[in-house]
Amino acid sequence: WTGAMGEDDLLNDSDAGDVYVPIKERRKLKLLQQQAMAAPLKRARPTASVEPAIGADSGSQASKKRSLLDERAAALASGAVVPLSKEEEKVVEETNILSSIDNSYKPLMSVKELAKGVEYKDSMATGWRPPSHIRAMSEEERQAVRDKWHILVEGEDVPPPIKSFKDMRFPDPVLNALKSKGIKKPTPIQIQGLPAVLAGRDLIGIAFTGSGKTLAFTLPMVMLALEEEKRMPVTRGEGPFGLILCPSRELARQTCEVADHFASAIHSAGGPQLRSLCCIGGQAISAQMDLVRAGFHMCVATPGRLNDMLNKKRFNLDLCRYLCLDEADRMIGEPNFEEEVRTAMDYFVKQRQTLLFSATMPNKIQNFAKSALVRPVIVNVGRAGAANLDVIQEVEYVKQEAKVLYLLECLQKTAPPVLIFCENKTDVDDIHEYLMLKGVGAVAIHGGKDQEEREYAINMYREGKKDVLIGTDIASKGLDFPDVQHVINFDMPKEIENYVHRIGAREGCAVLGRRGFV
Repeated sequence: WTGAMGEDDLLNDSDAGDVYVPIKERRKLKLLQQQAMAAPLKRARPTASVEPAIGADSGSQASKKRSLLDERAAALASGAVVPLSKEEEKVVEETNILSSIDNSYKPLMSVKELAKGVEYKDSMATGWRPPSHIRAMSEEERQAVRDKWHILVEGEDVPPPIKSFKDMRFPDPVLNALKSKGIKKPTPIQIQGLPAVLAGRDLIGIAFTGSGKTLAFTLPMVMLALEEEKRMPVTRGEGPFGLILCPSRELARQTCEVADHFASAIHSAGGPQLRSLCCIGGQAISAQMDLVRAGFHMCVATPGRLNDMLNKKRFNLDLCRYLCLDEADRMIGEPNFEEEVRTAMDYFVKQRQTLLFSATMPNKIQNFAKSALVRPVIVNVGRAGAANLDVIQEVEYVKQEAKVLYLLECLQKTAPPVLIFCENKTDVDDIHEYLMLKGVGAVAIHGGKDQEEREYAINMYREGKKDVLIGTDIASKGLDFPDVQHVINFDMPKEIENYVHRIGAREGCAVLGRRGFV
């Protein structure tokens, strides 16, 4: 068969399956069959009538699935004003209240000052002035001194740096007392810090441990007390003029001893007697009341005992015009201390000069503190928050179960005295017991011991009667332990600031060759 078949023949001929059909013709045949099957449907339901039905059905389904949140989002997108629900209004109100509290919260101001909106614009006035040749220094000469000693300063109208105690106009008894301690020249933090404090400026002082910060804030308080006593002697029940807050009892006692040293030197030279109160816990209040009743000029305290005595009206801060926070990063950075400091601030009734000193001062705390200070001067010596470069640091990798045994091996190769730091009290007690069993002369200190035990441990170690002191971070914050040869960290502290405090040379004892084992 050679004739070509027509379209109708292909559709109607039942024997077409026996005839060969080219691929092109088969595709055409399949398309015709599909069109033939669809033709009756098109005649029954025209396209124009189908589309509205489909659209209506999909619209009804969408409306059924549309939630209130979708409607609200659509209204907001269209720019319509949508009223807040009661729950949303409550959340917005609470957020605004918390925001206003955060903006007005200043830990170094009293509640009365905040309530009245008191803002101090001028620094405290003092009678101190630097010598004429110091005042005549140009700004370039002042900056050259700061650059030489790696002193960084911030603030407006910063007082000039002074390189000798004599030019700072300290009286002869004070200069002699400094010489008796072997202190001949001021350290960098004292070169810039002392003139700023003596001039009445609020100050943030940042310097590595062992840089002489304690002297930088204790000596001006003694000078203030001397000035006030000469102007009008203290009578019974009055005082103090100056207040130093410390985070630990041991640090407070050590600072008070520094103040007593200079006060005693002034009195021995024929000057007035300046009395200082060491207001710390662990002692009966009755033992301190004789001094309080007689009147005192200076107070060095821990926040807890201070608030206790102020709350019981043992004394007041009506005359106090000098406030210093030692280890300020802890005092206003840790919640438990911050609340105590805030409570103490409520007892101030007038402006005071405020000083913040520490080896570490995070920017967050600096910004937080500057909001309550008056024209503050920031003095930064070296690298903020960095360890003393005179300290040689070594790392020893030891398995946990072998640390105590290796500790004894380290002590056998190390000349005393040695400091050992642990993160928790249990480790302190365990190491202390182990070393005692091995015949090592050791004492321990931590917050769980009573005041008598803590004082005994510190005195025995400081006097050289014990070779090793094991303690928690309570022993690392500024305590003065001369001639320490090694500092051993039994474990790493949780915060880098505590590590800096641990391995740093103790105040006034920056000795080359001191090592820190981690």
